[in-house]
Amino acid sequence: MSDLPNTVVWVDLCTPDGDDLVLLAEELGLHELAVEDATKLRQRPKLDHYPDHSFLSAYAAGFDPDSKAVTTDEIAAFITARALITVHKEENVDLDAVVARWDSSPDLAKHGVAFLLHGLLDYLVDGYFEAVEALDEEIEELQNQLFVPSANQEALQRSSFALRKSLVTLRRVILPMREVVNTLLRRDLHLVADEMGPYFQDVYDHVLRAMEWTESLRDLATSILEANWALQGNRLNVITKKVTGYAAIIAVPTAITGFYGQNVPTPDSAKLGVSSVQQH
Repeated sequence: MSDLPNTVVWVDLCTPDGDDLVLLAEELGLHELAVEDATKLRQRPKLDHYPDHSFLSAYAAGFDPDSKAVTTDEIAAFITARALITVHKEENVDLDAVVARWDSSPDLAKHGVAFLLHGLLDYLVDGYFEAVEALDEEIEELQNQLFVPSANQEALQRSSFALRKSLVTLRRVILPMREVVNTLLRRDLHLVADEMGPYFQDVYDHVLRAMEWTESLRDLATSILEANWALQGNRLNVITKKVTGYAAIIAVPTAITGFYGQNVPTPDSAKLGVSSVQQH
């Protein structure tokens, strides 16, 4: 690479072994801690800055409508002056979509690695919006079922819990990305050229919007769950009042029937006994 000073390289590794990363580390001078994080993955979204390169850990997010669960696929990236190396364990990351982002803006390719990094982050953040939008539609469907008397309350509660859990998972992915992109925008670190600044600022704004949308949906899911519990309590109170009213109505004839059905002498039965004796 030293013979091609104007060349920018993108290397994608899917489930690499230790030897592959060691070879890259020796060739590009990668820090051992960054290599260790890329090997183990399961990292919190972050951006670590080293003297000669940076290390990015992020997640692609999706939504499974059958399980109502948010799916996440971790992707790590080594960012050097002339190379972007992406590492991931799953093949669910749609790299064709990332390449399409790059192809859609060929005029920005002159900015090298910053251009590649922007396309990667833009793809990830757009995935967050798609997941949030799917969750929004699911929560709207729950709202429509909330006041339907014939709705399956157990299924409604199960869906509410599942969606709230998914929103918490998505929040854990999106929230740290705000700090990641904000760090890239810092001028003192010189990670992004000034010409690419507005594009990364646009990604930062999208992260904030996705985060705000996620927070509002999480509050709404909690409100739906609480409203469902309140409605069930009100329905139980109505049923209890009806049962109490029926019990009060039945109490009087039940008491009379029970009184005259006793196997003990009563004043009326005693008088009847005396009259029958006198007639005899």
